[in-house]
Amino acid sequence: MGPRFLSTKVSIFLAALCFANLSSARGDVGGIGEQPLASIAIHKATVALHDSASVKAYPLVLGVKGEDTEWVTVDLQYPNASGDDWVGVFSPSKFDGSTCPPLNDPKEQTPYVCSAPIKYKYANYSNPGYTKTGKASLKFQLINQRADFSFALFSGGISNPKMVAVSNSIIFAYPKAPLYPRLAQGKSWNEMTVTWTSGYDIKEAAPFVEWGIKGENQVRSPAGTLTIDRNSMCGSPARTVGWRDAGFIHTSFLKDLWPNTLYTYKMGHLLSNGTSIMSKSYSFKSSPYPGQDSLQRIIVFGDMGKAERDGSNEYSDYQPGSLNTTDQLIKDLKNIDIVFHIGDISYANGYISQWDQFTAQVEPIASTVPYMIGSGNHERDWPNSGSFYDTTDSGGECGVLAETMFYVPAENRAKFWYKTDYGMFRFCIADSEHDWREGSEQHRFIENCLATVDRHKQPWLIFAAHRVLGYSSDSYYGSEGSFEEPMGRQNLQRLWQKYRVDIAFYGHVHNYERTCPIYQNQCVNSELNHYSGVVNGTIHVVAGGGGSHLSTFSNLTPSWSLYRDYDFGFVKLTAFNRSSLLFEYKKSRDGRVYDSFTISREYKDVLACVHDSCPATTLAS
Repeated sequence: MGPRFLSTKVSIFLAALCFANLSSARGDVGGIGEQPLASIAIHKATVALHDSASVKAYPLVLGVKGEDTEWVTVDLQYPNASGDDWVGVFSPSKFDGSTCPPLNDPKEQTPYVCSAPIKYKYANYSNPGYTKTGKASLKFQLINQRADFSFALFSGGISNPKMVAVSNSIIFAYPKAPLYPRLAQGKSWNEMTVTWTSGYDIKEAAPFVEWGIKGENQVRSPAGTLTIDRNSMCGSPARTVGWRDAGFIHTSFLKDLWPNTLYTYKMGHLLSNGTSIMSKSYSFKSSPYPGQDSLQRIIVFGDMGKAERDGSNEYSDYQPGSLNTTDQLIKDLKNIDIVFHIGDISYANGYISQWDQFTAQVEPIASTVPYMIGSGNHERDWPNSGSFYDTTDSGGECGVLAETMFYVPAENRAKFWYKTDYGMFRFCIADSEHDWREGSEQHRFIENCLATVDRHKQPWLIFAAHRVLGYSSDSYYGSEGSFEEPMGRQNLQRLWQKYRVDIAFYGHVHNYERTCPIYQNQCVNSELNHYSGVVNGTIHVVAGGGGSHLSTFSNLTPSWSLYRDYDFGFVKLTAFNRSSLLFEYKKSRDGRVYDSFTISREYKDVLACVHDSCPATTLAS
């Protein structure tokens, strides 16, 4: 490694940084957890390039056949090897101090490493003889993230990193390609939205979707483009060590769809020379007409996050079940119509490169069925940013990434509450990170969403929010004595009962729990697994075991708690017709059903008066 190469490669990683906020990310209720990249003390990194150390990465060009993910081999050599040496993946591989936050402290000197790595592995991860031989070979799986990559070898562990060698750079053959489509329901039942990420600014190319009924002529619909800048982040690490260009986010609205029809689509960018850059082909089935009596299958879960299939970043066991959940949904995708991921989406927590990783992980699902998300504390919460909770759980993102990376049919995506209809279902998705109490704007929305559904056409009425606004016997909620988020159900249970909400779903607590049909802390139906006729109350379900570290239950099991499971899993709802609904809780490890119930009823049963659901008197009385 010659002096010229060294000076060039040092400039790859050295720049100014003083503001890295590397404190542990707050875990959810009842659990613990830290974003793995936050444990790396990048602000302490020093340069100690060693003449006898080397890092080589290959192949040099990835995705030559259009692949958006590829495996890379990284060979290491370092004569002073130790067990805590690690390799970080950095992208872009070249930057200078102008891209980094300015220094506030004039006593500080440059250079420092400016950015956290995208992911990392210990050198002895798959090479137990590394400390003896000083040689190792690691495998990394990379996704196309619109820039080149380099690999750096650090000694001193993650708490006192010293950079001893830097690799050559590698890049995808088509770094700006349109990637990772995310479908979502539009504001009307016959509209599908397609959101994707690319490296093309609108000054370079015009984005569009080419689509149509499978086997018929295709048409093109234009797309809008959004991007995110560092100044739109609310704090560190999103503004500092966690910042990475998120690319350009495009959304197209495919309108006037025929119900229950298979469509194919491609994302494209029209260049100024008249040529088009196209993605591979995808397909989806359009939504049924509201009230349509047909088989309809819904998936609900929260708190999934992401994990690396190459084993990177998993030394803290941050999201141990996320790949299992993802893979079970992919395996059963032909039997799924729409997915609801109700908060705590990627757990990027201000490390923005992780959003690309997440959208790549769920692409097989989100490109095929609508992937509807809710807002959680790890997307939204930040002090003095207008969130209901004054915590730092979003890592400085304050909702911007979730609101931009995914589309939801909200009137204002910064206020992440919305309604959406799917056949015989009406979904009212609340945003627990904004005020939901009586008199608030969101409370008015929730009541309107529940009140305006035609229960003859859409008998299955579902409420969902990230935090537990209903019932949970999580250990934290149990210690509070209320078994709920403070001020939760006292402001909403009147609405659930008045409008006869069938099921209320929550995440935030990382386990599974199902209540009896309940109202005001009392079971109002004695059945356990089959409900027929008038149900009398709402069933509350915690489905927060999507993948993140698990939450413990309280020692006390309340009488209303019918089933509790300390494991990873998700819920599937199957509506066979307007009178018959099947509920299943499946574990992510094997996809088998571990809890279930059915509801069988007629339209008159939905109309029947139960406590606090009908006026006490009528004019006739």
